[in-house]
Amino acid sequence: MDISKKTLLALAAIGSITQPVWASNSDFNFSAKPISKNVYSIISPSYGRPSAENKGWNSNSYFVVTSDGVLVFDTGSSQKIGKGIIKAIKSVTEQPIRWVVNSHSHADHWLGNAAFVDVGAQVISTKTSMESMKKDGQGVVDAFSRMTEGATDKTHIAYPTQFLSKEETRTLGAIEFEFFYSNDGHSSGDVLMWLPKQRIIFGGDVLSSDWMPIMTPSGNVPNLITTLNYVANLKPTIVLPGHGQPTNVNSIIRDAELLKSVWYLVKRGYESDKKANEILSQVQHKLGDKYRPLYKDFDSNTEYLVNMIYKKQVE
Repeated sequence: MDISKKTLLALAAIGSITQPVWASNSDFNFSAKPISKNVYSIISPSYGRPSAENKGWNSNSYFVVTSDGVLVFDTGSSQKIGKGIIKAIKSVTEQPIRWVVNSHSHADHWLGNAAFVDVGAQVISTKTSMESMKKDGQGVVDAFSRMTEGATDKTHIAYPTQFLSKEETRTLGAIEFEFFYSNDGHSSGDVLMWLPKQRIIFGGDVLSSDWMPIMTPSGNVPNLITTLNYVANLKPTIVLPGHGQPTNVNSIIRDAELLKSVWYLVKRGYESDKKANEILSQVQHKLGDKYRPLYKDFDSNTEYLVNMIYKKQVE
């Protein structure tokens, strides 16, 4: 099966708009950084499409150590990357890896699943995400291998086998985990994870820090704004995005306000029979001074965002 058009568009949303950014050392460095007492991050220094330069490592993973085992949130772009994540986890705990949560169906967040299944972990996601994963199937593995010139190596596919309801609480190893949907804000089937006692939110690509919100043609902008407002009202002390550095609630509020402003300007412009390029100029003029200092990619990504929202007015 060839990689689906939807997946190619999702990759374009973080690839062709913003060129890959990579640290000076392009070798893997799967170091586990403590976020809190039992929460750790493995942050990719790369942002953009999988490439030979970044070897497919372009998204973040996180893990929570409980009294009954380890829960991992997102597994990276390949089985090889998954094995590297496991090695990093074992450097800080002897607890077995028991659970994996896939935040959504974009391949850079779940193709590492097989490495975790091999050590006995159960893979959890939403049924909608799993259906999208199966549509991509082997095609996305082959595409990532081509894009990275073989750096992702041989990746076997392991789909989720347990599924989350729209709002669900699970107690795992004496820790309470809350899960809720973004209502397709970023992509169909997105799920976020919340640790209420520690006030830590895991957002996948629904949440952003260094870069503008990652929007895809299948995403629902009004629903994403609603989700961001909901997350902001939780008052998280730590926000863990799918790409970029950990951040705080201010990033959530910033993203919601940006998307609300762009949506309003595009909608009003469309209703006034303005072309997309005219609306883009207005958006850059009205919002640039406020938001350009807040994002690494405001200028390069605004055109994509405006065009994507403009097309949604036609639909």
